[in-house]
Amino acid sequence: MTETPGELFARAFLADPAHARADFGFTLSDAFQPTDDRPRLTVRNLFRKQRADSGTVRSWFENRPGAGETAAERRLREAAFRFSVAEYGVRPITGWVQIPDDLAKEPEALASFVDRRLMVRLGTAENLALTRDLLDHPDVAPLPYAGSYTAGVLAAYEEIEQTGGTGHAMIVNPADYYGELVGAGSVLQDLAREKVMICRNRHVAPRHAVVGDFAMAARLLESGHSVIKVAEPPEGTFDLPGTAVCAEVYEGVAVQLPTHFFHVMPA
Repeated sequence: MTETPGELFARAFLADPAHARADFGFTLSDAFQPTDDRPRLTVRNLFRKQRADSGTVRSWFENRPGAGETAAERRLREAAFRFSVAEYGVRPITGWVQIPDDLAKEPEALASFVDRRLMVRLGTAENLALTRDLLDHPDVAPLPYAGSYTAGVLAAYEEIEQTGGTGHAMIVNPADYYGELVGAGSVLQDLAREKVMICRNRHVAPRHAVVGDFAMAARLLESGHSVIKVAEPPEGTFDLPGTAVCAEVYEGVAVQLPTHFFHVMPA
């Protein structure tokens, strides 16, 4: 039977607590999946994936034109888009926990702690990093709305189709998912009928959303390796001293069609 990441790390920790390390030939985020009774999409679930063994990928990029778009170009927006070559890369994304006192003496409990808590912290760090890759991208356009939140989100889907794409996913704050979408008439059923995927996380501000053609307009780049290790955490990670353990994956988002993403926000 295959050992879990936690079991592999616990074995390494028992052998050498000060320098314990377990390496993996896959992205650790895939080892922690919500069970059927508590389904919840993460940001990584929205993308198609691409291997980046060398840490970088040289590929293509398509963007909107600058100022001076003609009336003809506005009618067929793609005619004005500009193509270029771009280089995309991966970087470390890290989640941290501290091992409670005396837990190291309980190998099964230590393995469970890593599998159930460190993996969650890694998932949180990954959600934050991948969400920020979109929110901070200089070519992902803001789309302000003055009416309802739902109208603002739906306007983004319409805009994506006007540029030749198909918006099929969005990232929203839980406050808006439960406060604006759940119970708001047929909106969730309508989105489900269109097979729209919804990731809710706290890294998008309330009243904001990231809407996009995640499958066709971008790729999640993965290096194909990960690590769990005892390490010195960045200053301020924990309030108290203790043995710190991190899980680290190496990922990045290659946004090749920023025209097919919008940052929906209040006007």
